[in-house]
Amino acid sequence: MHSNSGSDTRYDVIIVGAGFAGLYGVHHAARAGLRVLGIEAGDDVGGTWYWNRYPGARCDVESVDYSYSFDAQLQQSWTWTERFAAQPEIHAYLRHVADRFDVRRHYRFGTRVTAAEFDETTSTWTVGTDRGDTFRSRFVVFATGCLSEPIRPDIPGANTFAGEELFTARWPEAGADLAGKRIAVIGTGSSGIQVSPLLARDATSLTVFQRSPNYSVPMPNRPWTEAEMRQIRETYPQRREKSSYAPAATPHESIQTKARELSEDERLAAMEQRWNEGGVLFNKVFPDQNSDMAANDIVREFADAKIRAKIADAAVAADLIPNDHPIGTKRICTDVGYYEMFNQEHVSLVNLRREPIEEITATGIRTVDRQLEFDAIVYATGFDAMTGALLSIDPKGANGIRLHEAFADGPVTYLGFGIPGFPNMFSVNSVGTPSVMANMALHSEQQLDWILALIEHCRTRDIARVQARTESAREWTDHLMEVAAGTLFVRANSWYLGANVEGKKRVFMPYIGGFGNYRRRCDTERENGYPGFELSR
Repeated sequence: MHSNSGSDTRYDVIIVGAGFAGLYGVHHAARAGLRVLGIEAGDDVGGTWYWNRYPGARCDVESVDYSYSFDAQLQQSWTWTERFAAQPEIHAYLRHVADRFDVRRHYRFGTRVTAAEFDETTSTWTVGTDRGDTFRSRFVVFATGCLSEPIRPDIPGANTFAGEELFTARWPEAGADLAGKRIAVIGTGSSGIQVSPLLARDATSLTVFQRSPNYSVPMPNRPWTEAEMRQIRETYPQRREKSSYAPAATPHESIQTKARELSEDERLAAMEQRWNEGGVLFNKVFPDQNSDMAANDIVREFADAKIRAKIADAAVAADLIPNDHPIGTKRICTDVGYYEMFNQEHVSLVNLRREPIEEITATGIRTVDRQLEFDAIVYATGFDAMTGALLSIDPKGANGIRLHEAFADGPVTYLGFGIPGFPNMFSVNSVGTPSVMANMALHSEQQLDWILALIEHCRTRDIARVQARTESAREWTDHLMEVAAGTLFVRANSWYLGANVEGKKRVFMPYIGGFGNYRRRCDTERENGYPGFELSR
C-alpha cells in the first residue's frame, strides 16, 4: 500500500463504519482523548439506516428502546413519533446525534476501506481506501455491520434486462417512481416483505418470486401518544435498567411458564396477546418455544392458522406458509398487509421451488414454464450476513495471514471482539456476539464500551499488542456451537448459518445464549484483566 502524500497520518484508533456502533465509538473515543478517525463508505452517518431506504423499511424493535442510552438529555429531548420507527426517522435521529455531539468532523465520508494490513515491526495497522489514502493507527475497529454486504444473485441474463433494476439494500436516494409499472420482486426476506405491499399500491402488476417462505407477523404500528411519550421519558432509567442484561436487550420477556404447562385456553390467550403486540415479540411467547419442538409446534400451528385466515386462495396460502423450519428459527419478519396483498387481482406469487427462474431477458423473467414481462425488477435478495463486509476488506494480520484464510473452516473469534492472528484489531456486533439476536442500539454501546476500555487498559500499561488467544477463541467458538445445538435454530437453513451464500461454511454465527449472559461473560473478562487475550509490550 502506497501512501498519498499528506494523508499518511498516525491515529490511536481508526473506526470503520458510521452506523449505531461506529458513531458511538468515534464519539466516545474522541471524548476519551484518543486521536480517532472514522471512515464511512456512505456520504453520511446512518449505517444500515443510510443504505436501506427502500419504501417500508422499518425497525422491529420499539423506537424508544432502539436508541442510545448514554446521554440522559439526548434521551429526554428526542421525540419518537411511532412505536416502530421507519427508516427516515431513524436516519434523522442518527444525524441529530452526529450534529449534537459534533461527530462528523472525525469522519471521512464517501470513502470505502479496501485494505488493512498489520505491521509487525511497529505493531500498527495501515488502512487503505478506494480514494488512494493510507492511514496508520495503533488500533483498528471494524463496525462494518452484520447486514451490509448485499448479495447480487447469479441469475443468467441479469445484465441484459432493459427495464429498471433496483436493490432494496441500495435504493436510490431520490427514490424510484414505479407507479403504473409491472414490477417483479425477487426475495421474500424482511425487505421483500416490507417493500411489496407499498409497491403493490400503485403498480399495474406485482409478481413476487419466492424461494423460501418466511413467517411474518403483523406490525401493529401507531403513533405514540403524548401521554405515552411522557411516561416513557419518566421511566426511562427503569426501562434501560431492565434491558441492560435482558436476553434481547429490551424490556420485553417471555412469560415464564412453559407452553405445555399451561391449559389450552391460557396458551391461546398468551399467543393472541403476543400476536397483537406484533412483530418479533411473537418469537418470545413461551420460554421453551425455541428449544422444544412440541412447544414450537403449538406456536407454529397458531401462526399458520392466522396466515391462512388472511388469504382467500388456499393454494396461495399453502405456498406462503413455511414447512421447512420451526417458527422463529429464521428471523420472524414484520409486515403491514403482506399476506392480504395477495388477495388483490394484480398481485401474484411465483413459487421458485416449483417454477425456477431460467433467465432474465431484456423484457422480463423467463421461468421453466413461461416468459413474464416486467418494467422493473426489485432485488430483495439479502446479505452476506455477519462476516461479508469484513471479508470483503480481507485484512492481513500477523505473519501475513489473511482473514479469509483464518476463517476458512468457519469464523473463529473470542467473544466476537478478537480474532487470533489479528492483533490490535476488533470486530463489532459480529460473529460470536448476540448481535442480530438483540437490540442493536444497546448492543453497540456495550461492544464499544468494552473495546475502548481494553484500548485504555493497553495505553496506560504500555502494551503494544493485544490479540485473542487461539485456545480462548476455539473454546468460545465451540461454546457458541454448543449453545446453538441446544436450540431449534440449527434446524433452519438461515443466514444465521450463512446458508444463503453459495459455498459459505455452515456455522451458526451469533451467540444465542442471550444478551445478558453474554454481557456478564464480557464483564468477567474485563474484571479479570483480559485472560483470554495475549497482552505484550
